[in-house]
Amino acid sequence: MDVTPQLIDQLAHLSRLYFTDEEKASVQQDLQKMVAFVEQLNEVDTTGVEPLLHMGGRVNVLREDEVMQTITREEALSNAPGADDQYFRVPTVIKK
Repeated sequence: MDVTPQLIDQLAHLSRLYFTDEEKASVQQDLQKMVAFVEQLNEVDTTGVEPLLHMGGRVNVLREDEVMQTITREEALSNAPGADDQYFRVPTVIKK
């Protein structure tokens, strides 16, 4: 794949970026190096290699969910700057 000035202009437009002529040349060189690096992967023989879904053999190593109450409602509301017996009081955000 060849990285052309037109491709750089199109990518800049899509990403809402503006490049000077010197920056365009630099970006073009950098993108060409990246494309060349990725194209090296085409030279690797992957015959018989199955695609990886996960990097390791373990999948979704999660702990079991345990329902437990860590703090009571009274304890939570005790440090609130404004609260009634059940809820936190917050300033009005939406005015009617």
